[in-house]
Amino acid sequence: MSFTFNPINEEKIKKLWGEYPKKESLTLPMLWMAQYQEGWITPEAIRTIAARLELSPSHLFGIATFYTMFRLSAVGTYHIELCQTLSCALCGKDALIEHLGKKWGIRPGETTEDGRFTLSLVECLGGCGGAPMLSLNETYHENVTPESLDALLEGLS
Repeated sequence: MSFTFNPINEEKIKKLWGEYPKKESLTLPMLWMAQYQEGWITPEAIRTIAARLELSPSHLFGIATFYTMFRLSAVGTYHIELCQTLSCALCGKDALIEHLGKKWGIRPGETTEDGRFTLSLVECLGGCGGAPMLSLNETYHENVTPESLDALLEGLS
């Protein structure tokens, strides 16, 4: 398989190309565009971006694996990103993980058999005052309990 950016992303790249002094500066924007376009950063996207930026694929892979916001494998229709840092850990993150395992059949790093839900543990989401919190397809939810999590997930079509 090969990877190409869609026309909208190609236009964005052309615009950004002139705004950065070095082409390597486009690394993160291009990784973001690939992820939004495909749902994850495919190996083909890494090779394509590396070639365009004149970087080695291994260098680009190192960057993509350094940041937790980049996904290097496909995720379910609904991506649950559960904060694992101190405030959320103290306020019930482990109870949410246990609940998701028992009721929904997923543990961190797994996707439900039907492909609907993927659970990922992430670093601080910036809502420590509302811990525990999670992001569901990039929408934040604070003060999450097992009951409110069930209501949220059961309410999805």
